Amino acid sequence: MNNELMFSSKTDLWATPQWLYDELHKEFNFQLDAACNRENCKCYRGLFIEKFDGLQEDWYRERSIWLNPPYGRQIGKWVKKAYVESQKGCTVVCLLPARTDTKWFHDYIYNKAEIRFIKGRLKFGGHENAAPFPSMIVIFRPKQAA
Repeated sequence: MNNELMFSSKTDLWATPQWLYDELHKEFNFQLDAACNRENCKCYRGLFIEKFDGLQEDWYRERSIWLNPPYGRQIGKWVKKAYVESQKGCTVVCLLPARTDTKWFHDYIYNKAEIRFIKGRLKFGGHENAAPFPSMIVIFRPKQAA
């Protein structure tokens, strides 16, 4: 994917930087990538967005899930799904744009999850230019207080 496409509204997929995934995988030992495509799947088991609707699949059967969802209009549904699945007994670690002014942030993340803000802007998918938005890691742990 070229930078022109990456920084346009033509795609809402932002491939996880490998170094970031590797660092988090060491800590969480992910078994499932809940929203990936064939080019950017990070786990042995992935819910490929071209084939599966990760919003309809069960994730909780896996102990630890990686989620870098599409960043378009549906992102709130992915965040809600991550929260709901964590309440069923799994840990879901999400790479998300740091949009603290959104409804999904306040409904499902604020005071419900661990938040790690990333200093600076990420360079997604090995591209030279940084993303035009800040990012955060959100960790939903099983049975966290609502």
